[in-house]
Amino acid sequence: MPTPALQPIFDGHNDVLWRLWNAKSRDAERAFVEGGGGGHLDLPRMAAGGFAGGLFAVYIPSENMGDLDALMQGKRYDVPLPPPIASAEALPIALAMIDSLFRLERASAGKLRVCRSAAEIRAAMKSGSVAAVLHFEGAEAIASDLTGLEALYHLGLRSIGPVWSRPTGFGHGVPFRYPATGDTGPGLTDAGKALVRACDGLGIAIDLSHMTEKGFWDVARISSKPLIATHSNAYAVCPHARNLSDKQLAAIAESGGMVGLNFATCFLRPDGQNGGPSDPTSVDLMLRHLDHLIGILGIDHVGLGSDFDGASVPETIGDVAGLPVLVAALRAHGFDAAALNKLCCENWLRTLEKSWQPGRS
Repeated sequence: MPTPALQPIFDGHNDVLWRLWNAKSRDAERAFVEGGGGGHLDLPRMAAGGFAGGLFAVYIPSENMGDLDALMQGKRYDVPLPPPIASAEALPIALAMIDSLFRLERASAGKLRVCRSAAEIRAAMKSGSVAAVLHFEGAEAIASDLTGLEALYHLGLRSIGPVWSRPTGFGHGVPFRYPATGDTGPGLTDAGKALVRACDGLGIAIDLSHMTEKGFWDVARISSKPLIATHSNAYAVCPHARNLSDKQLAAIAESGGMVGLNFATCFLRPDGQNGGPSDPTSVDLMLRHLDHLIGILGIDHVGLGSDFDGASVPETIGDVAGLPVLVAALRAHGFDAAALNKLCCENWLRTLEKSWQPGRS
């Protein structure tokens, strides 16, 4: 009997570029292409798991941040956020990660392609190549007057989160705080509002993950595009500051946007615990979040946003090669082939295509 074809998956968020940059060695890039380099992602394991494409994040790390896995423990926690990072400091790191992405494209001999449109994503997937879309998780590398934004767009930047959790010149992020709502501080600055308008004009998606509730509603008022949270979960299931309230989910649904399910255990578990790489969190809990998201957003507005290489994920998944475990659980949960294709791939492509249409800035 022939082996069933893998369900193609387009993923809303990964941090492999940060992991490779942090390794400080081109050997890590070689291992990503050839396999055996550790972490959650490399090309052979992507092929084994059905990983067809995704948003590849540029994330600027802070010094002395500490071990988040160790800090997110106990009945209550509130991890202190590091100070802002100046654009002059962030830009060289961002460019180094972008360089790494293009080196991976070249070294992969066609197995990975940097994509700038939904048509390019579909073409890459059809040919069996991983479709990589450049994303900024925090806009520190862009100057407050938006110098650099156009150049980065032409390099392939198609998605921006104005903030990671620490503040930027564009806005404020939610801390790693449990239990807590996302109403933890101010929203967008004037520069942040200008960034949203400029991204709308160019056709760059705005990512609401990591943003405060006030920032979320600022984007909702300003942007004419679908509201997108690339890697966030349901606050009703896990009351963590990083998760989204039902009111926020309803606004995303009304805009025609979407949410990508985050695999991080601390945003899945009702107790908010980050159990590390051997965390026993079950796939059933992932399904519980998906059921809640779909109940408010509808089947056309939910996808996956793994946070691979940036978070501790359930041991039942393990790494990208474990994605078929989730797909099998979705099938057993009652999702048919059409629903699976929406959740795993098509919703992302449709929403990004709409977000990337240039508009008025």
